[in-house]
Amino acid sequence: MGNRPLDILNDALNTPVIVRLKGAREFRGKLQGYDVHMNLVLDDAEELKEGEVVRKLGSVVIRGDNVVYVSP
Repeated sequence: MGNRPLDILNDALNTPVIVRLKGAREFRGKLQGYDVHMNLVLDDAEELKEGEVVRKLGSVVIRGDNVVYVSP
């Protein structure tokens, strides 16, 4: 039986992930939590542009409506 999307997010807890948002924005950080709406909480988050760190943000909450993908 294949993994469901939220099972994959559960396996990614406390590990680094890259999150791509609408508008081509990307963030990298340690996934601390999520909910069924794909709202995400990242610690040690950094905003990326073309693979380079633009700024360090610390803890952030990302609204699930904006998430295009999460890559463990």
